[in-house]
Amino acid sequence: MKVAITGATGFVGNLLVRRLHGESHKIVVLTRNTALAQKVFPSGAFPNLEIVSYTPNASGSWQSVIASCDGVVNLAGEPIGEGRWTPERKQEILNSRKLGTQKIVEAITNAKTNANSKTSVLINASAIGYYGTSETATFEETSLSGKDFLAQVCQTWEAEAKKVKDAGVRLVILRFGIVLGNGGVLGKMIPPFKLFAGGPIGSGRQWFSWIHVDDLVSLIVQALTKPEIEDVYNATAPNPVKMADLSQTLGQVMNRPSWLPVPAFAIEALLGDGAIVVLEGQKVIPKRILETGFEYKYPNLQSALTQILN
Repeated sequence: MKVAITGATGFVGNLLVRRLHGESHKIVVLTRNTALAQKVFPSGAFPNLEIVSYTPNASGSWQSVIASCDGVVNLAGEPIGEGRWTPERKQEILNSRKLGTQKIVEAITNAKTNANSKTSVLINASAIGYYGTSETATFEETSLSGKDFLAQVCQTWEAEAKKVKDAGVRLVILRFGIVLGNGGVLGKMIPPFKLFAGGPIGSGRQWFSWIHVDDLVSLIVQALTKPEIEDVYNATAPNPVKMADLSQTLGQVMNRPSWLPVPAFAIEALLGDGAIVVLEGQKVIPKRILETGFEYKYPNLQSALTQILN
């Protein structure tokens, strides 16, 4: 296949590019920062990769490259768990997903007016924030959406992606759980544990629905290559845990104590409204993914953390 990818230099996108390249697919990296992309994906090591400059929230000549691509993977969006949620920051978070997806769909739709267009599938990221937060509920793909800011962002994000179906293009929306790997949330939790100062964040009772980055990349590749996969899937591991269990398991794998909790007020002082990402959670089950027969490489937290840390 030939696949266009936004967010390719990010945590998940980087590994996805390497997986697709290793399987001899051709790749078009749509990026705001061509210098960074050229550094991350040097031409000598990635001969089947093309780097195209694009503006996520604006139409442009970059859209013409879509017609030659079999599929598009849209991973772009402003980070949610970094910095305080000022009104301006919340607007950036929303617009980066709404407008970015809008312009990708516009490019695909325009491409489909060309009889030679090859584009047949859009894989669009979303997040389990779609469901809102709860300590007691269990969420599957058919569960109702929440009412908070993140839920509203996900609803808007997905609504823009669904417009691609009007062009006769297969759509797969993957609602990402918290992605575990060398970076992301774990990158922020590991240093205190190394200093024997690790522990659960907040009450420890909040649910932590996670997925190993390798399994997430495999899910994206499967969604690209299997035409029977369509609509919405929870991209999480089948065994969510409570924050206290995450902390205890991380301590065991690192051979460090996990008794020193990080108080909620400290996280709230640092992140403001954004603290909801780590202080509240949701128990999410990947029912539809399990029904496809997908085999998780890391279905349990212990094996996932052991692989990442060792």
